[in-house]
This record gives sequence, structure tokens and C-alpha cells, in this order.
Amino acid sequence: MGAPIFSPYHCTKFFLKDHKFFFAAAIFWLLIVTLLLSLPGTEFPKISWLNKIWIDKWVHFFMFGILVILWCNAFRGKQKKERFRKIFTRISVLSLMYGVVMELVQHFFISFRSFDLMDIVADGVGCMAGFFLVNRWYIKK
Repeated sequence: MGAPIFSPYHCTKFFLKDHKFFFAAAIFWLLIVTLLLSLPGTEFPKISWLNKIWIDKWVHFFMFGILVILWCNAFRGKQKKERFRKIFTRISVLSLMYGVVMELVQHFFISFRSFDLMDIVADGVGCMAGFFLVNRWYIKK
């Protein structure tokens, strides 16, 4: 008799091997990031100790790192390993460009938000971290 439908093997195979799942997760995460970056500044708590640990920059770092990881997994597919680095690089650069555009959107269109160069730096470092992680996972030397 075959393995049960809900075995750990089948769940792992569905969630980790199915690129449709990663594509859907990447789109969902992009929508969440867009929502968070589009909230008016009045929606965020004003807790002074959070500013001391740069919580805003850490949030940007993790949001963009996860964004790159999910999109790289979505586009990994059945590609040859030689193409991974090129695809991952493009995804990382596009993610950083998205971060820059969202900073401009915050500055010009969202109440009580402004352009912050250090947010872009945090976005870029997050993109690079995501890039290096997926390269380490999928491009074996």
C-alpha cells in the first residue's frame, strides 16, 4: 500500500519542490511588503527605544531578504545551474529597484512618510543577503 496522502514526505514535496507554491508565496509577500510600505506614518507606534535599535532598518532588511529568496525560488524551476546566478542577480537588482521606487512613492504620495536613504541601504543589504543565501543553497561548487 502507498504512503498516506498527508505524510511528511508528500507535504515536504508539495511545499518545497512545487514552484507554483513559491510563485504564489512570492506574490503574496510582495503584496504584504507593498501594503506595509504604503501605510501612512501615523499607523506606526512611536516607541523611542525601538528607534535606538533601528527596528525600521531591520524590518526593511528582513522584508527584502525574504522577497529575494521567495522570487529566486519561484524562478529557479528546472533551469540549469549555470543560469541560476544570472536569474538570481536580476531578481536581486529588481527587488532593490522596487525598494527605491517605494521610497519615492512614500515621499510623494503617502501621508507622514518620507524618502529615507538608509531604508534603501537596508533594502540593498537585505537583497544581498537573500542573493547570497540562495546562491549558497542552489549553486554548489
